[in-house]
Amino acid sequence: MAAIVVGYPFDTVKVRFQNPQIASKYRSTIHAFFTIVREERIRGLYRGIIPPLVGAPPLNGLVFSTYRSLMRAQLDDENAIPTLTQINLAGAGSGVISSLITTPAELIKIHQQSLVRSSGSAIPLRDRDVMLHIWRHHGVRGFYRGITATALRDTGYGAYFAAYEATLRYWPRSPSNSDSGNTSESTLASNSLAALLAAGGMAGVAGWVVTFPFDVVKTRMQSTVAAAPNNPYRTTWSTIVASYRAEGLGVFFRGLAPTLIRAIPVNMVTFTTFETVVHLCS
Repeated sequence: MAAIVVGYPFDTVKVRFQNPQIASKYRSTIHAFFTIVREERIRGLYRGIIPPLVGAPPLNGLVFSTYRSLMRAQLDDENAIPTLTQINLAGAGSGVISSLITTPAELIKIHQQSLVRSSGSAIPLRDRDVMLHIWRHHGVRGFYRGITATALRDTGYGAYFAAYEATLRYWPRSPSNSDSGNTSESTLASNSLAALLAAGGMAGVAGWVVTFPFDVVKTRMQSTVAAAPNNPYRTTWSTIVASYRAEGLGVFFRGLAPTLIRAIPVNMVTFTTFETVVHLCS
């Protein structure tokens, strides 16, 4: 949760860059930070943070537990070392399943982050207001707008886990660790802190770069109403086509810089914490 608090302002900047209605206000990541703080105070950077904070523990639990279950389903022996392809498949599957939780939380968050106002504006910004509005006008289905794009984006968990494991496997080891041959030893015990931090950072970068275009598509869909007149962002495919025709290929990587700045430290903390818990419980 601390990692979310630290990295959340970068997520807000990312969403502002991806939303075509307000992206032109900002020239760069630094300019976006200062503009948001000047016009909306520090609160503007943290608007919509409650759903991610509430959803982070169950989401991470679901992702990591589902990943391990899907991994075991592919192995004949639980002590066998999985290939990177098997890791990729298990990670992608866990991402698709986790989108059931991710989609509603992201929808509420993006609705809040996309609101641009001055400090004196009276626009309602509470999570409760957003949820009630979606429920009254669109029902349960409204909370799952953009789920296809979200699921496609979250297949990036395949690259996420594969990059983490590949980094640990090819990280230089001391002779004592490389010759131990103890496959039951925990990851924390058999790898240095530097290796765990580097692997977490690499995982964060790989997980985002591979499927980032779908994050742009998801943001554009979730920041608009499907039934709105002349809305080009009705479906995943129509959003891809409309975005490409209007802004070219580069649009699908808009907001990548603040995302990667956020992803590296956040995933360093996430994986190191996970491995510590596993080590203590083993």
